[in-house]
Amino acid sequence: MRTAYGVETVRAAERDLMARLPEGALMQRAAAGLAAACADLLGRGHGRVYGSRVVLLVGSGDNGGDALYAGARLARRGAGVTAVLLAPERTHAAGLAALRRAGGRTVGITDMDAGSGPWADTGAVAAVRRADLVVDGIVGIGGKGGLRPAAVPLAEAAERSGATVVAVDLPSGVDADTGEVRGTAVRADLTVTFGTHKPGLLVDPAREYAGSVRLVDIGLDLPAGTAGSPGPVLEALQHADVARLLPVPGAESDKYRRGVVGIAAGSARYPGAAVLAVAGALRGGAGAVRYVGPAAQDVIARFPETLVSDRGPKHAGRVQAWVAGPGAGDDAGPVAEALAADVPVLIDADGLRLADASAVRARSAPTLLTPHAGEAAALLGVEREEVEGGRLAAARELAGRYGATVLLKGSTTLVADPGDGRDGRGDGGGEGTAVRVNPTGTSWLATAGSGDVLSGLAGSLLAAGLPARDAGSVAAYLHGLAGRYAADGAPVGAHDVAAAIPAAWRDVTRG
Repeated sequence: MRTAYGVETVRAAERDLMARLPEGALMQRAAAGLAAACADLLGRGHGRVYGSRVVLLVGSGDNGGDALYAGARLARRGAGVTAVLLAPERTHAAGLAALRRAGGRTVGITDMDAGSGPWADTGAVAAVRRADLVVDGIVGIGGKGGLRPAAVPLAEAAERSGATVVAVDLPSGVDADTGEVRGTAVRADLTVTFGTHKPGLLVDPAREYAGSVRLVDIGLDLPAGTAGSPGPVLEALQHADVARLLPVPGAESDKYRRGVVGIAAGSARYPGAAVLAVAGALRGGAGAVRYVGPAAQDVIARFPETLVSDRGPKHAGRVQAWVAGPGAGDDAGPVAEALAADVPVLIDADGLRLADASAVRARSAPTLLTPHAGEAAALLGVEREEVEGGRLAAARELAGRYGATVLLKGSTTLVADPGDGRDGRGDGGGEGTAVRVNPTGTSWLATAGSGDVLSGLAGSLLAAGLPARDAGSVAAYLHGLAGRYAADGAPVGAHDVAAAIPAAWRDVTRG
């Protein structure tokens, strides 16, 4: 399991560790890991560290100190290292002294006028433009908002330069706790983070700025999470975690013991949504799929093993979970009947618009809502851009407002339970469970019907007995992996994704 902790929890762990270590030892650990990562990049990209041109963008905090000490290590290996000091009077003194002893040089930005233009000919920006590698040590994990004006031209020059950009702990200008980016931020090729992942490294839009992420163990003792000790804010399942959660039939299993999932989907206008939801459900581990709706002939023609009914969810027969809403059009009846059932229910697509919010909140059985950003925005009464810019906050807000588990689809899919982050601190709070973030997927999954497949898959896992949080996150993981297999670098249709789910399942279970 990959985990990410909030800023305050990380800082508390750092203080506890520093109290037990010699002064400066923790920073030296971080700097050693950072320098090793930079040396690896220089060795791959330029064949050697010796003679490479390295520029450090140094702010006033500890990230600047990490960059300076790492720069000193690279300078001792023969790199030409230049430190751009954004706040010379507040630069980490010991780190700066170490860099100078190793032969590094410094340049300031005092000749920059924050309102005068691109500064293309100043010493600082010219150094960045000539660099082989740029180390971003401008702002630490406590930074809020975008970059300050004086740092913007340096970030822009680094992006245009062709140099490899390495961020210290996280890219400057992104919010470590929320993954939000409010203004200009550094775009890194690699982020070297210390002790634990930060939420902003796993959630878009900030994740897009981080590039690849390399975690350096510096010995932090991080809490698992109790009522008085906040645990991780985010967690990302890995293959082994998913394998442990997948349902496996036993020797005495039959189709009913394995679970029956009901699919209430499709309409005269959108029969394909029913077919695709059933396709996902058939590959999700339940023993049988029961379909109700107007697309029965289309479903049977494609999947003759499906059990069909035209009587609606209330009279359809035994199920262990319902999926309602994909392609439903304006028919709210099946959604309402599914919500009235005392079994887990997944609501997707049109069902999110048709479902009565009070009926969702009143349910005692688990409910899983699976909106994309536009649907989430409509449910929250905000603009889509607000959801896309603050995905973590939106998922938590929806889960709390509806008293349901929420799977927020998108470039980084999140799964939030109603209690996640409910104390408002944004650090996990110790009361709710960590929000799950899905690490698999591909941009080729942005295709019509892909969400219908995901809904059927997750519904099948609900029927097989997984809790809503696990069903949503396991389904997202397999769906993303299947998307990669199906696409293989080329466009795919949703039916291709459904067909690739067994391959993804086998990959996970075979390790």
